[in-house]
Amino acid sequence: MLALWENSPLSVREIGDLLQLDSPTLSPLLKRLAASGLITRERSGDDERRLHIDLTAKGRELRKAAEKIPPAVIARLGMELSELTSLHAALTKVIGAARDAAGE
Repeated sequence: MLALWENSPLSVREIGDLLQLDSPTLSPLLKRLAASGLITRERSGDDERRLHIDLTAKGRELRKAAEKIPPAVIARLGMELSELTSLHAALTKVIGAARDAAGE
């Protein structure tokens, strides 16, 4: 949902690239989101193989509720935002190094 809130509509491939997920992993999730009424899934008129994903009004409204979560998590953790930002940077570096070591 974050990817779609930032850039909508997107193709399944674009979402997969942003989230670093392959289509077989992503497709069931997108089907569940569509069944929940949060997104629409439409075939491209230019290329039937391409599936465009867009937010519904319900999907856009969900963002308002989701925006309340990060401040609540930060408050619950009892950490400063700067500490969490440093932790995120360190974990991102570890993930990148692990990918490089795995040859991805």
